[in-house]
Amino acid sequence: MPASRLKEHVIERNWCKGCGICVHFCPKDVLVLDGEDKVMVAHPKDCIACKMCELRCPDLAIEVVLGEAKPKPKPKPAAKAGP
Repeated sequence: MPASRLKEHVIERNWCKGCGICVHFCPKDVLVLDGEDKVMVAHPKDCIACKMCELRCPDLAIEVVLGEAKPKPKPKPAAKAGP
């Protein structure tokens, strides 16, 4: 089974009350509260797709959408040494 990776964060700004729970629980400091005290994604490349923000949001205002990770290329077999 391929590992999951972040595709995007879906934030329902109208549902967000700016409590900061998602910001607090994010282990990689991906999320911040903006000037309107609404959650926004500040560092998407740092996201490890743990979904702590989604699981902890009391208003269901954030969703972490996952995609399949790109498979790692298989290493090529070593060339045989000649006689």
